[in-house]
Amino acid sequence: MAGNQRVYKQRIRSTQTLQKVFRAMELIASSRIGAASRNAQEASPYDHALSQAVAAVGTYSHLEHPITRERTDTNRVAVLVVTSDRGMAGAYSATVLRESERLIDQLVEEGRDPVVFTFGRRAHSYFTFRERDVEFSWVGQSDRPSDAVIDEVAAVLLDYFLHPPSAGGVAEVHIVFTRYVSMVSQVPEVRRMLPLTVVDIDGPGELNRDDIAAAQIKARPDPTAAAPLYEFAPSAAEVLDGLLTRYVHSRIRNALLQAAASELASRQQAMHTATDNAEDLITTYTRLANAARQGDITQEITEIVSGADALGAE
Repeated sequence: MAGNQRVYKQRIRSTQTLQKVFRAMELIASSRIGAASRNAQEASPYDHALSQAVAAVGTYSHLEHPITRERTDTNRVAVLVVTSDRGMAGAYSATVLRESERLIDQLVEEGRDPVVFTFGRRAHSYFTFRERDVEFSWVGQSDRPSDAVIDEVAAVLLDYFLHPPSAGGVAEVHIVFTRYVSMVSQVPEVRRMLPLTVVDIDGPGELNRDDIAAAQIKARPDPTAAAPLYEFAPSAAEVLDGLLTRYVHSRIRNALLQAAASELASRQQAMHTATDNAEDLITTYTRLANAARQGDITQEITEIVSGADALGAE
């Protein structure tokens, strides 16, 4: 029985050590989630303003731009998978990887050739272990992406879309990430980034070319009023080119910031649950250790009484 006490005490000490680690990681995630969620939410007004500007310019230039044009000269499709760099975040990365596999299987069934890009060490390790080629990978900033790495991701994906087939160009760009809703709700999402469709200026949906003019009319208080007149300098085409490039960067930035906030929220929840579970384990092991100790004491008392009775009988 004494051996059982030692085993339970060792388990209590190891569980207490893990509990401290879980608690520390929970506090770190809690301290960062506020800024991460704020960054994700504060990106919306900028996206809103850009979508309004693109809609306005598109009304006059009919959105005739390579970024908005469907490509049929190649079957290659870029898929950016956004996961975490580290574990201890519950099912955060596993859910994104499951969605990415579903998307890749769907593209293969359609006769497409998926080209995998990864953001986060978990995604890179996952596809490398399964011997799937990774075209480009970014690691080390999944929970706090810098402006530099966001610009690099957007530039690389945009370059791949604009390159000709002979230079490895792709016909579409998809991103698989987790959209941040709240501290208790994060939703995996598959979004087609390129060719570009313009986000509805009045909601979360998307507009195609035919809907741009309708959206402009809808945004005006009086549908019968004349459309506003714009003067573009140096030209509508050059303004549209600059706006669409910024718009692509903005959408990718928004997705990465949403993923960062989702990762921290998932880690905070997972570590909070792990801390509570560790406390429950410590309580259980303490009861078992006490029971083993009581058993040892009872056995010793029984042996003493039995010995005394034996001596008295003599």
